[in-house]
Amino acid sequence: MRTDINVRQSERWASAVTGAALAALGVKRLTEDDQRASGAILATAGAGLIWRGATGHCNVYEAAGINTAQRSQNTRDELGGSGGVPAEEAVTINRSAADLYRAWRNFSALPQIIPDLQSVQVVDDRRSRWIAEGPRGMRLEWDAELINDIPGELIAWRTVGDADIVSAGSVHFSRAAGGRGTVVRARMQYDPPAGKVGAMAAWLLGHDLAANLREGLRRFKQLMEAGEVPVSEPRHPRG
Repeated sequence: MRTDINVRQSERWASAVTGAALAALGVKRLTEDDQRASGAILATAGAGLIWRGATGHCNVYEAAGINTAQRSQNTRDELGGSGGVPAEEAVTINRSAADLYRAWRNFSALPQIIPDLQSVQVVDDRRSRWIAEGPRGMRLEWDAELINDIPGELIAWRTVGDADIVSAGSVHFSRAAGGRGTVVRARMQYDPPAGKVGAMAAWLLGHDLAANLREGLRRFKQLMEAGEVPVSEPRHPRG
C-alpha cells in the first residue's frame, strides 16, 4: 500500500467522512433491484475516498504531480486552470441596485438567506470570518477578503490563509432590461475539501454549491421584495 502523503489533513478528513457517507448510500442502493448499478458505483467511490483519507495518498494527484499537503496559500494558484469548480446563478429583483448592494454588503446577515451558511463575523472593512455546514454536518471555516467593492455595482472576494474551502467570487448588480428592477448575478469558483471528487460527492449528498447559490438568491429576492425569508424544507441525501 502506498503511504506517501500528498493530500492535506483537512482534505483527508473530508475524504474519509464523505467516503463513509457514499459507501453507506451505495450499500443501501445495492439492496434495491433498480438501484444496484448506481449502488455499486457509489460504494466503490466511497471506499476509494475512505482509503484516500486513511492513507493521505491520492493516485490521481500523484499522476498529475499535485501535492495539497504542501498547498499554496495563493487563491489564484489554487483556482487557476482546471483547479476550481465553477458556479454561477442570477435572479432579477424588483429593487434598486443600491438597495440590493447595501443588503448583501451586510455580510453578517447572509446566514439568513444562504443555505448551510452558519455565521459570518466581520473582522474589519475588508476581512470576514465564515463558518458553514458541509456534507454530514462537516464544519467548514475560512477567512475572506474583499478585492473589489463598488457601491451599487459589485462585491468581489477571495479566501485567504488556510481555508477549508478555497474560493473566489463576485456578486454583480446591474439594471434589468426595461428598467424593471436589478439583475443580481453571483459567480464563484471554489476548491472544496477532497477537490472535484468531493464536489461530486457533496452533490450526491445534497450539498451542491450551485443549488445553494440559487436558493440563496431566491430567498434574497423574497426578502427584498416581500420583506420576509421563505422557509425551505430540509434537504435529504439523494437516493
